Amino acid sequence: MKGFVPTPESVVDLMVERLFAGREPTAASSVLDPGCGRGEFIAGILRWCRHHRQVVPRIVGVESDPRHAMHSAGRFAQVPQVEIRQEDYLRATGLELHDYIVGNPPYVPITGLSVEERQFYRGLFETATGRFDLYQLFFERALSQLRPGGRLVFVTPEKYLYTESASELRRLLSGHHIHELHFLPERTFEPLVTYPLVTTVSARQPDEPTRIIRRDGRQSSVTLPAAASSWQGRLGEWRVTRDGSTLADACLRISCGVATGADDVFVHKVRDLPADLLPFAHPTIAGRDISGTSLPSLTSSILVPYDQRGALLSEAELGALGDFLRHGPRRSRLLARTCVSRKPWYAFHETPPLPLLRRPKLLCKDITRRPWFVIDDAGDVVPRHSVYYLVPLHADRLQALAEYLNSDASRDWLEAHCQRAANGFLRLQSQVLKRLPIPEELGGAIGAPVDAQLALQPG
Repeated sequence: MKGFVPTPESVVDLMVERLFAGREPTAASSVLDPGCGRGEFIAGILRWCRHHRQVVPRIVGVESDPRHAMHSAGRFAQVPQVEIRQEDYLRATGLELHDYIVGNPPYVPITGLSVEERQFYRGLFETATGRFDLYQLFFERALSQLRPGGRLVFVTPEKYLYTESASELRRLLSGHHIHELHFLPERTFEPLVTYPLVTTVSARQPDEPTRIIRRDGRQSSVTLPAAASSWQGRLGEWRVTRDGSTLADACLRISCGVATGADDVFVHKVRDLPADLLPFAHPTIAGRDISGTSLPSLTSSILVPYDQRGALLSEAELGALGDFLRHGPRRSRLLARTCVSRKPWYAFHETPPLPLLRRPKLLCKDITRRPWFVIDDAGDVVPRHSVYYLVPLHADRLQALAEYLNSDASRDWLEAHCQRAANGFLRLQSQVLKRLPIPEELGGAIGAPVDAQLALQPG
């Protein structure tokens, strides 16, 4: 089964407590576990009923994998209140309403789905937008199955709180009362690092604050925004960004660096390059080279088969670079790239916007524990794909912009909005960087662009 990960018993018990807190089930109540797997949540419900000396409600477990469904059916064969259905929850029809829904829906990104699956889900679910994840669809379907006043408790990745692809899910949830957002330790599902979040929500209008339990144990009560905008789940205080200047207003371009598709062919130590290749060589930097606010020493160069305007050189214009790239193993490596089906064999995987890349700019690594922004004031550096570059609209604000981006205020915002990578690292993305609020004086309202033609280029 796609996305199947067993839920630790301690997490199951915590979630079942949330499910029934202040609202105990009766014999007439019904509980749904969509994607029940091998029945860990059903077992947790039975444990809770024994411990609290409560009657067992009707429990329905839905599981698409026949092996897991058979295991669960056998496991609870002596419990008449339990029914196991072997079917795909997202494709099931004739769905009934339930008083309680609990579970750990599968985490499957869009890259793990077939083209047919993507098309089917996009036609059926409002939350199947952008680079959606399967757990978002489970959320949507489960919310539609809650009886008025019913309660749902899911454990999912926390990123639905802030990613753009989950905006429709946030919109749906904002029409319900979210009792609690409980951030679990990042390695709850070891060896996976999922940054799990337990969400407790009821099918009624939101009329009181949401309790936040953070990973460090701190608790607070907050009012969530009644919209699909990002929910900031990791700030010391829950804040909603006000309208105002953003980093996009201050920049001509915010983008990841050059993707060659074959850095092993194009990137070399400066000292190793023969003299006849130096006219094609530009200083370059990778994300691993950035570890603070100062530009590190530049020891590597990238060979660029494009002119200063960013136009691809013809083979006749390549000269010594063409001879170098045609050398047996290098040419074979270049021909193995997917981009050669639509581009000349020596082109980069993505066409570099050299007029922008060669301007004064800020650089930051794409995955980092602490965001650092360094200045390339000469505009010499051609960043590689593990680096983001920010070309300011006004070159004279470069230093002030760098100081703000390296401030605690900027880092707090980025930590609240960026996706998480493994081991507490942040994954920076252009769409997030563009939304970063900045002081009005750093925005684009004052003065004219350095180059009006460049300002028209897409970011």
